[in-house]
Amino acid sequence: MATTSTASTTSTTGSTLLQPLSNAVRLPIDQVNFVVCQLFALLAAIWFRTYLHSSKTSSFIRHVVATLLGLYLALFCFGWYALHFLVQSGISYCIMVIIGVENMHKYCFVFALGYLTVCQITRVYIFDYGQYSADFSGPMMIITQKITSLAYEIHDGMFRKDEELTPSQRGLAVRRMPSLLEYLSYNCNFMGILAGPLCSYKDYITFIEGRSYHMTQSGEDGKEEIQYERTEPSPNVAVIQKLLVCGLSLLFHLIISKMLPVEYNIDEHFQATASWPTKVIYLYVSLLAARPKYYFAWTLADAINNAAGFGFRGYDKNGAARWDLISNLRIKQIEMSTSFKMFLDNWNIQTALWLKRVCYERASLSPTTQTFFLSAIWHGVYPGYYLTFLTGMLMTLVARAVRNNFRHYFIEPPQLKFLYDVITWIATQIAISYTVVPFVLLSVKASLMFYSSWYYSLHFACILVLLLLPVKKTQKGKSTHENVQLSRSKKFDEKDNSLGQNSFFRTNSVCNQNQEITSRHSSLKQ
Repeated sequence: MATTSTASTTSTTGSTLLQPLSNAVRLPIDQVNFVVCQLFALLAAIWFRTYLHSSKTSSFIRHVVATLLGLYLALFCFGWYALHFLVQSGISYCIMVIIGVENMHKYCFVFALGYLTVCQITRVYIFDYGQYSADFSGPMMIITQKITSLAYEIHDGMFRKDEELTPSQRGLAVRRMPSLLEYLSYNCNFMGILAGPLCSYKDYITFIEGRSYHMTQSGEDGKEEIQYERTEPSPNVAVIQKLLVCGLSLLFHLIISKMLPVEYNIDEHFQATASWPTKVIYLYVSLLAARPKYYFAWTLADAINNAAGFGFRGYDKNGAARWDLISNLRIKQIEMSTSFKMFLDNWNIQTALWLKRVCYERASLSPTTQTFFLSAIWHGVYPGYYLTFLTGMLMTLVARAVRNNFRHYFIEPPQLKFLYDVITWIATQIAISYTVVPFVLLSVKASLMFYSSWYYSLHFACILVLLLLPVKKTQKGKSTHENVQLSRSKKFDEKDNSLGQNSFFRTNSVCNQNQEITSRHSSLKQ
């Protein structure tokens, strides 16, 4: 049977134009196509901002160009499979128009998620099980997020009463039905077609129409509104910084990651001969080496949007422009996490907000369980994903229980707090690595082989801790366990972490930042 790398380099659903380059760099053609297309998108974004700026051309032209470029990149990377993007978006749009605003959000949700799941099942179990390179279901995951988010935002804006909405929902609500062009542009634009990230429809339309830097101020009589335009900041510095991160991440991935494969954790010789300290250290470094490919893809996607002029979120307290409106991760906080919650709060941020907005805030029965289940389905059908989510839920519950029962003893003096941070950092990194091994190995057999080599030690330890430690009750009588699942469904809104980092919150505009914070606190009390 051919090896994974050989199969990947000799067959692809997309273009084979770059096959010589793929052979030269010894990378799968799908991955080469993805990287080259993203670099092309970066150049296109610079051109888009320079020559098709909202001050120079109409929003119609910007929509058309963004959509056509996006569909071309999809066709180049995935071939005829890119038609799935149009089919999923087209049918969802028809559902919105035909069903009506009262119930269309439910039908769109079921159809979009169901269509994604069917595509994932056919790709995994019929075509290429275990081929974990670029695949067409990846962009469909982002499109599914956009379809469902917009459906709920239209339902909020055109059917529900304002007093029924949270401040966050009110700010994101869409008050008119998008045109087909606007809908396709939002779902399939070249800036986010391959790797996202998710953004709100109102943010995207505001960017396309050039209203990102328009401010409204009340007149002297308190009623008259004065429109004025503030200076548009340049994204160049932010783009260059993110490209440097991309370069370092890619270099680390190409050189180090292949030297430290996660699969070696289940190597029979390694398991038989390695000492426990060696196993723990290799587990940590191998999973550390597996993360830079995500850093590269998500940071490059963020840089592409910024280069086009999308992603500005106002100014910090020092007056510096912030280009993190749709950022998907914070690397420093991830690597320095001293709790499971802190790790999740800084990883795949936009997906966490999607889970919160379409599920957690709206579920009337066991919202955290439903949110966890949605997260698992959305990620895919590999059994390893579900093992990771189940283990992660257990780890999160234990981390919260330990923190609630012990952390207050280690606040003072600073030396004791530092010792606590060091110990919790070590524990968090081991727990994270232990949890996500199945996510990388994918199959049940390989995942259980790893856990059995560790004698399921952390699973049993977690269960023991939950049985021994008291569970803190909330105001409504729910256990902390229930609230913690909010973390597991991935770091919902934004919260100051122990490193003193500024809170990160995604809103429809800079003016809605305070509303988003209010929404977060109200949702946590539900």
